[in-house]
Formats: sequence, C-alpha cells, structure tokens
Amino acid sequence: MSHPGSSPAHKVRSGVLVGIGLMLLGVFMFAMNDVMGKWLVATYSVGQVLLLRSVAALMVLLPLMRRQKVPFEIPPQPGLHLVRITLSTLEVACFYWAVTYLPLADVMTYYLAGPIYVAAFAAFWLGEKIDKPRMLAIACGFVGVLIALRPSSATLSLPALIALAGSLFYSLLMITTRKLRETHDATLVLGQILGALIFGLIAAPLAWVTPSPLDLAGLFLLGIVSMAAHVCVNRSLKIAPASVVAPYQYTLIVWAIVLGYLFFGDVVGFWTLVGAAVICGAGLALLLLEREAARRGREAKDIEKPVLPEA
Repeated sequence: MSHPGSSPAHKVRSGVLVGIGLMLLGVFMFAMNDVMGKWLVATYSVGQVLLLRSVAALMVLLPLMRRQKVPFEIPPQPGLHLVRITLSTLEVACFYWAVTYLPLADVMTYYLAGPIYVAAFAAFWLGEKIDKPRMLAIACGFVGVLIALRPSSATLSLPALIALAGSLFYSLLMITTRKLRETHDATLVLGQILGALIFGLIAAPLAWVTPSPLDLAGLFLLGIVSMAAHVCVNRSLKIAPASVVAPYQYTLIVWAIVLGYLFFGDVVGFWTLVGAAVICGAGLALLLLEREAARRGREAKDIEKPVLPEA
C-alpha cells in the first residue's frame, strides 16, 4: 500500500507550496535588489551601475549556459529579439533613474501596472479579444495609475514621467517575451544582460566614479541577486500554476514600502497607497478572469473529445 504522503494530490499540494515559497523569495530578493540599486545610484551613474551589474550577471550566467549546453547562436526572429533587448535596457535604465529621485514604493506602484498595460496592448499587438469584465479591470487599473500619478502641474514631475515610461517599456517587454516564448529562458536573459552591458559601456565613462571595495561588492551583488531572483520566479512558474503564484508578486509593494522607510526614511503618500491598492486589485481581477477563461477552455476541449465505444 502506498504511503499517504506519496499520493498525487499531496505532490500537487507540495508543488504549489514550494512554488509559492519560491515566488515570495524571488520577490523579496527583487525588493532587496531595488534597495541596493537605489542606494548605489545615489553615488554612481545609471550607466556605471548597469555596466558592473551586467558583468557580474554574465559571470554567473555564462557558466550555467555552458553546463546546460544552451547554444550560443543568433536565435530565430533576430529583429524581434533586438526590439526586446532595447525595451529591456530602456526599462531598467528608467527604473534606476527614477529611484534616484522618487521613493521606492512610488516607482514600484507604476511598475505594478505592467500587467494592466499588457492586457490592453495584447488586444492590438497579439490580436487577443477583450471581453467586458477584462475591459472593466483594465479601466480600473488605469484609474489607479492616475490616482497614484495625480497628473497636475504641482505633482507631475520628470522623475514620475520617467517611472511611468519605464513601466510602459516593461509591459512592452512582456508582450515581446510572449511572442518569443519558444526561445530558451537563458537566451532571453543573456540578451537582456548584453543590452544593459552595451548601454553601460557607452554611458559609464561619461560620469565614472571609482568605486570603493564595499561599493564594488554591492554593484556585483546587484547582478548576482537579480539572477537568483529570476531563477526563483521562473522555477516557481514551472512547478506551480501561474494563476496561483502570480498574485504573490504584489507583495513587492509591501516590501517597497517597508524597506523604503527603513533604509531611506521614505514615507508613502496617501494617494500613492490608494492608487497602488486599485492597481493591485485590478491586476488580481485580471488574473482571476484569465484563470476562469482557461478553466472554461479546458472544459470545452473535454466536451469536444470523442467518446470511444467500450470494447
């Protein structure tokens, strides 16, 4: 007789719990990475931070790609890959530029709207149909962005616009990633790192500051922690359903508020909190709608399956 702990249902539950744990760990590491990045861009230029961060990430990624025998070659659809690399570089540059001037939680609020933009852009770029519930969730998400941004002559600053532009680049990056879903994960990450490296090689000499040993370690750690966080999130999505683990990405705003206050004394404004809550609610609604649509799709396929006569 099999042990109860080895039942398929138990294994599924264990996989889900491990997936949730990995997602929470990955999000926490991203938050700590953002804190380190905000601390470092107070002294070093965005170009220098991206240059040294990319060098460290390559030192970790290249041996992993060799061990997994990932081919080092130009992938199919090179033009789209170039667009994706450009979007990735612009997104990360905007993020570090924005956190130089804004509280971490403010910037993260704009970036959490990424899934809202993806759902809106998917209708135009990927030809996906949007029903009324999704349209309502997308509209609520945009309202949340407007609440957090508070567009007026008194509150609309250049750093806020940079953060908003970065979140738009991030959403377009996710769209292009969906179009390149057949490409190996390591190849996609390598392209992003190389794009940031090239940007750093061009921009870093314009405002180079020789880092102290402690700061150099921090700059290298920035790339290594980012790589580890990506591994945790990707692994989480592979061992547990995306609809289950994806909502835990919104814990990022909690860490941004807590860590921003502890390390930088940032106090988040009331309207930013309200906007963040609306954005997170809209994002969770979209996830639930996607989950329900996927369930109905599976049921429709089961109905369409022919019933074979018994022997």
